[in-house]
Amino acid sequence: MLYEVDKKHRERLIPLFAQMHDTMIRSCLEGYMGIARADDLDAPTVAQIAVGDFVFLAGDVKSKAARKLLEGIPLGKLVITQNEEWKAQIEELYKEHAVKVTRYAFKQDSSSLKCEHLKSLIEDLAEEYELKRMEGDLLKNASLHVLSEDFTAQFDSLEDFKKRGRGYCILYKGQVVCGASSYSIYNGGLEIEVDTYPSHRRKGLATVATAALILECLEEGIYPSYDAAHLASVGVAQKLGYQLERSYDTYIINKRL
Repeated sequence: MLYEVDKKHRERLIPLFAQMHDTMIRSCLEGYMGIARADDLDAPTVAQIAVGDFVFLAGDVKSKAARKLLEGIPLGKLVITQNEEWKAQIEELYKEHAVKVTRYAFKQDSSSLKCEHLKSLIEDLAEEYELKRMEGDLLKNASLHVLSEDFTAQFDSLEDFKKRGRGYCILYKGQVVCGASSYSIYNGGLEIEVDTYPSHRRKGLATVATAALILECLEEGIYPSYDAAHLASVGVAQKLGYQLERSYDTYIINKRL
């Protein structure tokens, strides 16, 4: 059986996730957002952290509790594991119902992000588009949430996003067609969410919106963490100044046992 771990006791899970450096793990362990579950509230041997579309598994994969944890993986989420042993267990248990997906992680190094370079990228925005900060009435603009609910979804409400989140979007004829925001937050940093309407892609909009968000973060001493789902996103990240560190495996479970 797994138990939900409240915010006051999540520090007990820190040793289990010590080898994993995903910022969303920090978001949960530091009590900002997400849900943590473990096999034991006092002396956990395995644990699961869920933040939005991401699920993280860690602990003793050979323990009896690990099987329960694996059997309870939510469908359709991106599952990230502690090591190769966890991956092997997922593949053995779910077989063809575990779809492996490659993602790309970047070095956590703000020295490669240059303010003047970011400003020059923002200046490249075409005249027919308008760059605006995600705030005020713009947060209620339906086109923002149609484009991606994840711009604000991990926060308790739009009011909560106004207080704790940040982001920039690009409008075309009054409609949001691109955005970059804080998918999740943690002490001293945030994880970036970026999306663009298909008909407005390949125009540099994601680069401009993300550059504006990064620039604000750097000016306020907040680290803007970036993780890419595909090679096009890798290209945007590298244009912004991020340095690729590694590719890594995630799994999507598409059928319950």
